[in-house]
Amino acid sequence: MIQVDDLTLSFSGVSVLENVSFTVNAGERCGLIGRNGSGKTTLMRLLVGQETQDGGTISFPRGYKLGYLDQHIRFSCNHVLEEACLGLKPEERDASYKAEKILFGLGFKEEEMDLNPLQMSGGYQLRLHLAKVLLSEPDCLLLDEPTNYLDILSIRFLTRFLQQWKGELLLISHDRQFMDSVTTHTLGVHRKKVRKFKGGTETFFQHILEEEKVYERTRANLEKKKGELQSFIDRFGAKASKAAQAKSKQKVLNRMPAFEQLKALYDLDFNFHERPFPGKKMVEIKEISFAYKEDQTIVKNFSLLIEKGERIAIIGKNGYGKSTLLRLIAGELSAQKGEVRISDGATTGYFGQTNIQRLDPNSTIEEEIAAANPTLNLTEVRGICGQMMFGGDTAKKKIAPLSGGEKSRVLLGKILAKPCNLLLLDEPTHHLDVESIEALIDALEDFEGAVVIVTHSELILERLELTKLVVCHIGRQALFHGNYKEFLEKMGWEEEAASQKDKSKPEERDERKRKHDELMAARARIRPLENSLRKIEKAIGELEELQKKDNLALIEASQDNQSQKMQDLVRTMGKREKELEIHYENFIKLSEEIRLLSL
Repeated sequence: MIQVDDLTLSFSGVSVLENVSFTVNAGERCGLIGRNGSGKTTLMRLLVGQETQDGGTISFPRGYKLGYLDQHIRFSCNHVLEEACLGLKPEERDASYKAEKILFGLGFKEEEMDLNPLQMSGGYQLRLHLAKVLLSEPDCLLLDEPTNYLDILSIRFLTRFLQQWKGELLLISHDRQFMDSVTTHTLGVHRKKVRKFKGGTETFFQHILEEEKVYERTRANLEKKKGELQSFIDRFGAKASKAAQAKSKQKVLNRMPAFEQLKALYDLDFNFHERPFPGKKMVEIKEISFAYKEDQTIVKNFSLLIEKGERIAIIGKNGYGKSTLLRLIAGELSAQKGEVRISDGATTGYFGQTNIQRLDPNSTIEEEIAAANPTLNLTEVRGICGQMMFGGDTAKKKIAPLSGGEKSRVLLGKILAKPCNLLLLDEPTHHLDVESIEALIDALEDFEGAVVIVTHSELILERLELTKLVVCHIGRQALFHGNYKEFLEKMGWEEEAASQKDKSKPEERDERKRKHDELMAARARIRPLENSLRKIEKAIGELEELQKKDNLALIEASQDNQSQKMQDLVRTMGKREKELEIHYENFIKLSEEIRLLSL
């Protein structure tokens, strides 16, 4: 249970949270939502003690344990599986099969268990960090955007895991469907307050919308009434016959509450500008293949026809070539075999992760958008900036200090600036908040051109009326004709099917557990040997360095005929040589022991 009372916080004099109070009761799983910059992550940091509030209290039961997924990742082991096991309770550190189950669910492969975490990508380091948090079995999980860098299969696994979670949960996520599928309540940060509702995000938004409508109607009626009273006072306050009545109305006016007009909250609201396309066939892909290295084929003999108005999703695990395939269609990469033929009149609007990185950090927002279409005048450019929530002087901000979500909106604005009839989108929702994602989905639904999208969001896959799915596997792509629901019903994910098959064979699972237990036991025996080996290597290095220095001193003493010094040096170097021989023997012996234990 978490109890928050009258919490306030401001940064540099700007209020972020004002008199925030809420309770997370036993077993409640709460989704924490709010616009980008509203203070969601700040609130989590307050709960775990990484920020200090200006006022108010945060209370936990005695011994209450929090498990927090943050962005500061630290590792202390040289192997992924060992590092994950650190998340287990001390008495369960040898139960490696528990860590293995979570790691496999989050997309790790068996051959990656022995890799050094520091050699892995940032995305996989975050997954490992998430695995440790999940394995720690805290009373309350605090997860800030846990689906970032997760592929669709890992998100599905995490969904099932959190649905079975018995403790409390506080979750920040831009994926409404994921959040609603695992939470029991919604905590919304809105206008510096926090409101709590039972149910999903839709319930929260409906309540807030209705409350603000009621508030605005009340405020408008109150202002009208105040105006009428003030008008009477102004007209008759000086007349003796009406003075008493005017004074009475002045008292009423003074007692009337002040309802401030709500500050306008800007939403992303736009439509993609479509360029007419006279034909039907837009892009024809014939038997293309691509590899970054000769022995690592990413796309193999793949063919696809993209027709006017189609909705195509490219899906699959991370590293299986989704973005590579989209870049081949966009012309950023050239196929090493086959061809990508784009019809005359087909104009693409491409949203790629590399494109965000190519935004000029020294340009302003309006300069970047204007560069996408030099024929636009300043008024038209400013109009697009406004649609992307960069109104007024905000459009003159430089690109460099913008957040990831703001840069994503700039890139969308560049696509709006140039009419197109084929949208190629690579994870366009990654940095957007819930409201902006809804606006993007609405715009895609209204767009009459063709859309090819790479996404891990099942919300988008279900909302868009997909005509085809490109399912990426290791080194190959499979084409499915139909929507995502039909794909799950008729085909399903191979990896999930394999997992179900594995569950039906407990003897195989037991054998895997036995092997990993043996591996962990062997590592436990190897670890002290490796420590001893490192000490021997250090000692050998130090002794050899001393031998070199004394050898030089011996040469100098010989040249100067210093016989006594020569004798002393020879005696010292002889003793040291015997020490080195012992160290060499121990080094060979330990190395062989480690080799045998590693077999």
